Amino acid sequence: MTTRLDIISDPICPWCYIGKAKLDAALAEAGNPFEITWHPFQLNPDMPADGMDRRAYLEGKFGKERATSFYAQIEDAANAAGLDVDFSKIERTPNTIDAHRVIRWARSEGLQHAVGSALFRRYFKEGQDISDHAVLADAAQEAGLDRELIERLLASDADVEDVRAEDANARQMGVSGVPCFIIGGKYAVQGAQDTATWVQIIKDLDEMMAK
Repeated sequence: MTTRLDIISDPICPWCYIGKAKLDAALAEAGNPFEITWHPFQLNPDMPADGMDRRAYLEGKFGKERATSFYAQIEDAANAAGLDVDFSKIERTPNTIDAHRVIRWARSEGLQHAVGSALFRRYFKEGQDISDHAVLADAAQEAGLDRELIERLLASDADVEDVRAEDANARQMGVSGVPCFIIGGKYAVQGAQDTATWVQIIKDLDEMMAK
């Protein structure tokens, strides 16, 4: 028996990347009792379709000095989680609506986790623009999806409104930041939890299922 685990995230959220890495480490250590589904949340729902210069975005959001120190701390946390990131390669902050569409389409193939991994790595390690349709098609193909199908879907408006509706639903449920993990449709776990925390959650679930 598996337990549903809904992950609400955005592929340009560094803490989502870190949180996924810590969860993955726990699954490797303690086994996977979850049926995992990824759901969209745009950190910047009003971002222009072609994104914006990353430095201008960060300085406008945090201020110049705070942005530098803020991301240095995140880089340390990412490295501690075993991730190789290079924020200096990121030139633009993208709109993620199309990235979320690709993650949504991966669900029917059971490849959401793989697509998420590809998008996180391409953005945070390689500095790729994950609003670019060619980059998204590459990531989809890497994860095992049909590239030509993804290209055709991206050229359309397929599921744009559904992604926006899911995002709005998350906010209506009270989600104001990501990552947010919802276990069994009942319990919300907010933020990038330590691997040890996930291992304990998995052990608790295993004990509950054994009763």
